[in-house]
Amino acid sequence: MLSLPPVPPQSLASPRDEAALARLAETARADLARLNYPVGNWVPPTEAPHGAPVLDALVAGAGMCGQTAGYGLLREGITNIRVIDRAARGEEGPWGTYARMVTLRSPKHLTGPDLGVPSLTFRAWYEAQHGAAGWEALHKVGRIDWRDYLLWVRDTVGLRVENDTSLVSVDDSGDLLRVALRTPRGEEVVWTRKLVLALGRDGSGAPRWPGFPSLDRTASRGRVFHSADAIDFDALKGKRVGVLGAGASAFDNAACALEAGARVSLFARRPILPQVNKSKWTSFAGFFRGYEALDDMRKWRFYTYIFDEQVPPPWETVRRCDAHSTFELRLAEPWVDVNADAQGVTVTTSKATERFDTIIFGTGFDVDLLDRPEIARYLPHIDVWANHVPPEHARKNAEAARFPYLGSGFELRSTDAAHAAPLSRMHLFNWGSTMSHGALAGDIPGLQIGARRLAEAIARDLFVQDADAHWARLQALEEPELLPTKWYVPPAQR
Repeated sequence: MLSLPPVPPQSLASPRDEAALARLAETARADLARLNYPVGNWVPPTEAPHGAPVLDALVAGAGMCGQTAGYGLLREGITNIRVIDRAARGEEGPWGTYARMVTLRSPKHLTGPDLGVPSLTFRAWYEAQHGAAGWEALHKVGRIDWRDYLLWVRDTVGLRVENDTSLVSVDDSGDLLRVALRTPRGEEVVWTRKLVLALGRDGSGAPRWPGFPSLDRTASRGRVFHSADAIDFDALKGKRVGVLGAGASAFDNAACALEAGARVSLFARRPILPQVNKSKWTSFAGFFRGYEALDDMRKWRFYTYIFDEQVPPPWETVRRCDAHSTFELRLAEPWVDVNADAQGVTVTTSKATERFDTIIFGTGFDVDLLDRPEIARYLPHIDVWANHVPPEHARKNAEAARFPYLGSGFELRSTDAAHAAPLSRMHLFNWGSTMSHGALAGDIPGLQIGARRLAEAIARDLFVQDADAHWARLQALEEPELLPTKWYVPPAQR
């Protein structure tokens, strides 16, 4: 009998100590004040047609990346911004919705949303409530703890988020972007100089649905799900569930079904599970800061290799499934077809025909901007990686070839001169930036470097665009240093 190490204690959330968090928030705000935060706005005001006000930046998405991007802009003194999210407060990002792991995959010590302020780190947040001993005993960060920590950071730094507000469409006029929003008050049009697309893991595409010949997604609703869907796991008690996929989300969903009392078969086309998370190797400052400066073929070599190797499910998650006698893992058995009817789902594999009550695709998210209706009018003009590698490379790594080819500040680039200017005002800050920048806008380890790079790039662009106005401001400056001395000379006498 194989002897395995015990799984450390894990929990979704720890007990809250609101008084301790309030005291920590006061400490954090004092630390921010020592860093001269909040910074005064330095960007000259702009007017849209007919005198309408103009934002300097609109951040679409207030999950981990969008929130940190907004905070980064405030740290740079860009305060004329709005941050929106289509979800209700607490449901931004995956943490309280379709993420079904018990704990984060990442080690507990990682930082990011704090942007370098020690009292804003998760460790400070956790220790304030549970002490140093509690921190030492913690194995990994609970998923709901992480969600609540992000909300606490947002409130502490004074980042206002408009929830239940969706980005509908983007157009351009002159030097501005015209953005349509759907808000609780109805439709709204806003003008902005910069748009940050921080729309989450699916913000550069959509959930990946396999294209089986007999799969009718409309007819199969209620029996066929993607791991990103809302699923009533309690309704699966006593049912037989099939799961397709070998990654973390497939195992997470299998575990939830097992814990609800289902019998679960998980299928993978690979003969063995992925064994090594190669992306972990990239988590050091040299890679995060230097990758963007590599030539295209070296970038391509790094990330197509990482993508091809794939990411293994965390060992704790695998053990979560293996703990149930009603779980089976069927390797080297890809699915060939899926056909749902009123009574269940028939799955044809490479080896057998199986019958399930419900199936779940743990197949992740695709990267394909054609799936993003918000920027529909620009889609034919957005530059992608397929245009920067030899055709045979693009054919071999089709998904990598669909990644947008971004500029140094995460800005979209155009395949034609006519759309270059408006696209340069849109900054993609999510998983779709990975081929161009590395994992700086989706995973925790690189988030701080990514958010700073984004905010600094937007600050640079705004300053350059307003250079003449800043020149006039410089000339108009009149703060006489020698006024309290006998050597002061009035302007008219100089």
